[in-house]
Amino acid sequence: MNYEDYHHLNHVKEQQTSKKTLWFTLMLTLFFTIVEIVGGLMSNSLALLSDSAHMISDVIALGLSMAAIYMAARKPNQKYTFGFLRFEIIASFLNGLALAVIAVGIIVESIKRMIHPQEVDLQLMLLIASIGLVVNLVLTVVLSRSTREEENLNVKSALWHFIGDLLSSVGVITSAVLIHVTGYSFFDPLISMIIGGIIFAGGAKIIRESHLILMESVPEKFDLDAIRRDINGVEGVEDVHELHLWSISTDHYSLTAHVFVREDIQPFCVILAINHILKTKYGIAHTTIQIEHPAMHDHGEYGKQFMLQRA
Repeated sequence: MNYEDYHHLNHVKEQQTSKKTLWFTLMLTLFFTIVEIVGGLMSNSLALLSDSAHMISDVIALGLSMAAIYMAARKPNQKYTFGFLRFEIIASFLNGLALAVIAVGIIVESIKRMIHPQEVDLQLMLLIASIGLVVNLVLTVVLSRSTREEENLNVKSALWHFIGDLLSSVGVITSAVLIHVTGYSFFDPLISMIIGGIIFAGGAKIIRESHLILMESVPEKFDLDAIRRDINGVEGVEDVHELHLWSISTDHYSLTAHVFVREDIQPFCVILAINHILKTKYGIAHTTIQIEHPAMHDHGEYGKQFMLQRA
């Protein structure tokens, strides 16, 4: 008879709030992106077109984020034993990378426009930028509320996108006002360069966060030395080694450790005590604790030194 593999934790992530938020955000963003592209071409405003390029990246990012949420809800199988939670992080990494590339393109085009200035339609530019300001303000508030309800790196990255969009809209409006007052069209590419810098900073932040998870680094919220001390403090534990702590996805953590225990201590009690500390104090529920003894398990020079100190 075939049995499904049993998991103590369900390696899925149901995120109904994030799903509804992202669908609403995606539809509204897609609509305004089209408006901004048409308006940017008609007004010949680079600041508006650079903002629309950012909006295109938002649409792609939100599409990836939606795919990640649906993938994360799929159950583990024989091949993907952790489920599909990691797709959320892959999507975030790609989003950040796309942002950085677009930002570089905007900055390059801005430099070209500063060398060869072009006329812009200020009224149309100002009208569309004002609409964009309202749209981005609404989306920023919606996403901000969603991140307070559910932990999701994709929604966080989307929020960062729209904070950047909000600042971009302010930048475009400022650019239009400055050109109208001074008559100098170089403010358009200058503001575009600032927008490009904002986009690049957001992309770099998302890349860094997702890269740390993909590299299975210790999450920043945890102090590995403190965890080691707490495990060492459990009665019967004499040494902790091979201690690994990493994120599968945002708010899904895994920990493995090997421990030497005294022979007179019941090993199951040690495991129970360690798991209790990890879950109640640190919120780490997915753990694998391996009980060992250097006299029976080969640990090379490390084991010899431990035995000498013990003696």
